[in-house]
Amino acid sequence: MGHRLADASTPARLAAPDEGIGRDELALAARNHGLPLEAMRYDLTPPGLHYVLTHYDIPYVAEDTPWQLAVGGRVRRPLTLALADLKALPQVTTRVTLECAGNGRALLTPRPVSQPWLVEAVGTAEWTGVPLRLLLAAAGVEAGAVDVVCTGADHGVERGVEQDYQRALPLDVATGTEPEVLVAYEMNGAPLPPQHGHPLRLVVPGWYGMAHVKWLREITVTDTPFTGFQQAVAYRLRQEPGDEGEPVTRIAPRALLVPPGFPDFMSRARVVRPGTVTLEGRAWSGRAPVTRAEVSTDGGHSWHEADLEPDTGHRWAWRRWRCNWDAEPGEFVLSARATDAEGHTQPLEQPWNRGGFANNLVQRVDVVCLDEEF
Repeated sequence: MGHRLADASTPARLAAPDEGIGRDELALAARNHGLPLEAMRYDLTPPGLHYVLTHYDIPYVAEDTPWQLAVGGRVRRPLTLALADLKALPQVTTRVTLECAGNGRALLTPRPVSQPWLVEAVGTAEWTGVPLRLLLAAAGVEAGAVDVVCTGADHGVERGVEQDYQRALPLDVATGTEPEVLVAYEMNGAPLPPQHGHPLRLVVPGWYGMAHVKWLREITVTDTPFTGFQQAVAYRLRQEPGDEGEPVTRIAPRALLVPPGFPDFMSRARVVRPGTVTLEGRAWSGRAPVTRAEVSTDGGHSWHEADLEPDTGHRWAWRRWRCNWDAEPGEFVLSARATDAEGHTQPLEQPWNRGGFANNLVQRVDVVCLDEEF
């Protein structure tokens, strides 16, 4: 009896109405991890607290292993660059908030069965590297080029398709300056950790995490649109399995609260005492700069504007916000929402799609304010 890739790789599916998180999703959750929300107090997320999503295995790259990046395809001068070659080129450091495209997936009904993110799949770091546009300019992109395909060293099978992880950027994005795409080799001033793409990764400010190809080994310019699995099959906004869908690209606006007070171990419900409680958090958008953050203490029935920190010039990074809440004994649901300069804001009811992508439903944090005697 023969064996096929399909025997080890199941189709995409939705959870049954009463189906809880299964062992397959628990296994994914054990490999990948989100940001503990209290760590949003750091302007720059420490690498070990930054969210991680790894599709296949983390490639093992020993410290003395030579690493080369090939730039080819529809170019006049194909390049092969060692890490030292890249570090000799003009260097750029950009502060960028990354968010997984599936952030919030586990909150949808019906739930797409995949990495069961709540709202913690985010982090902010300073990435140092070479602008991708400089590498493409050195290679000499030929007329008629359309896409720039980036290939990582991680290899696996997904829905029956064996593949290296690959994503493409439109040529105008890959060669643009706003945002300026980086081939990065440092995170927060140190070499990339293994889980964050050591020794090279792509950083695409403003785009969801699937575009930030890790363990980058090849860049290929094509004169036809890229139709690889991660582009044409995965990361599409679909209502039905056969839909072509819309591509997932830029990050929708989101605000998150640093949970106030202290937590219950299992439920994560928060406990505060009566009096003035400073609520704080972060807000970001990959579509336009955040211009407003609001807070609700009654489950979204009313909203109060928060103080947004001044623009510090980090266009692609989150911004801190704060406001004071006069807490009284009782049970409350706290929420936050962001609005950007183009008027995009967060919904109170989330539009649904089969992949659970680009879900920016407002956060809900259950809080108990104790009676005075406690």
